[in-house]
Amino acid sequence: MKKIGILGGTFDPLHQGHLIIGEFALEAVNLDEVWFMPSYIPPHKQESATKPEARLEMVEKAIADHSSFRICDVELRRKGTSYTVDTMAYLNSVYPDHHFYFIIGGDMVEHLPKWNRIEELVKMVDFIGVRRPGYGWTDEIPVHFVDIPSIDVSSTMIRERISKRKSVRYLIPGVVDSFIKEHCLYEDDA
Repeated sequence: MKKIGILGGTFDPLHQGHLIIGEFALEAVNLDEVWFMPSYIPPHKQESATKPEARLEMVEKAIADHSSFRICDVELRRKGTSYTVDTMAYLNSVYPDHHFYFIIGGDMVEHLPKWNRIEELVKMVDFIGVRRPGYGWTDEIPVHFVDIPSIDVSSTMIRERISKRKSVRYLIPGVVDSFIKEHCLYEDDA
């Protein structure tokens, strides 16, 4: 049975922190692959101003050279608000020979008990929680914890820096930076 980590997010844009999370989860839990899953509209955020196709392409470019990273576009194809329980029910039906692990940041671990239909979800997937300073942990739901280097970077910060014409070098992969420049993304976000 293949062990697959799912790393979801708006990836608006994908940054080095996302890639580090994927790499450390892959190794720590001995996963076969990590699937990066851009969301259409996550339940806890507003719709992204960046077109889904652009966010998908940025992720594809960023992970292209990693043999264990894949793209999963199921939430983009489904459209609308994405609930993890619906996505995982679908993935489990399509890939019955896979065991799925849903990778979440420490900021989300403390909110797990409030997730939509969490009782169903914990029967479908295991959780991998990435430790982040300043966030509490719940032991109501079993979570495999993974320590990663502390990287204080966010997509919001990157969009703000780009809108102010500041460098994002080393914060995002070079191919993502080139794509953003080529398509003039985030320049008017200020």
